[in-house]
Amino acid sequence: MDSIEIKQFPKFLWLLQVAYVSVILLANWFDIRIIEIGPIATDAGTLIFPFTFLLSDLITEVYGYKFARRAIWTGLAFNFIFLIYAQIIVHFPSPDYAIAANAKFDSLMECNFRIIIASTISYLLSEPINSYIMAKLKIRTKGKFMSFRFVASTFIASFFDSFIFGTIAFYGIIPGSELIKFNAAMWLIKVAVEVFGLIFSLKLAMKLKEFEGIDMYDTKTNFSIFKLDASYAADANKYMKEK
Repeated sequence: MDSIEIKQFPKFLWLLQVAYVSVILLANWFDIRIIEIGPIATDAGTLIFPFTFLLSDLITEVYGYKFARRAIWTGLAFNFIFLIYAQIIVHFPSPDYAIAANAKFDSLMECNFRIIIASTISYLLSEPINSYIMAKLKIRTKGKFMSFRFVASTFIASFFDSFIFGTIAFYGIIPGSELIKFNAAMWLIKVAVEVFGLIFSLKLAMKLKEFEGIDMYDTKTNFSIFKLDASYAADANKYMKEK
């Protein structure tokens, strides 16, 4: 067999997964803040959330869809921990000297509850779509046109993410016509971050493949989001075949 054995413990996979989950939590925390960038209005989380697509692209491209799927479920789990913990602490009584300050924080958490629900629903749809498209396009293109695959997957997945999230989170808060513009702005910003990040992400993908000796193809993968296995046959790793 001319493929090499897959490393049991890739050295940088854990770092990408931790970064992925951290970005999700940061985006949820800042989603409540509406900002203006020139003529464009968007939520602050939109500036950092696109990095989840970039990171899941890297995980899928190098280590395979199965590991990206695990990262998606891990991100969801910590999302719920964040949500549950926030709802617990706002129901604790406040000392007299902290009532005013805590009231502001509690109000923020109550508003953020809707944001997190919206984020969770859009996340569960868009993130699997992103990784699925990445994995399928890699097979179709035989590993070529990496930049196209990164952008195409984000272009499609971020459309669903932006319009589902924005509608659930801000319907009734932002007027109808403005909400459409708001959602479109989020979509374009996410795609733009992916495009501008290509210089970094493409080089990093190649370096990771070289360092790890891994370049996974999901030709025999069951793409159900409810599967959690991450085992691959040795011939799924095409790294040696491309050298």
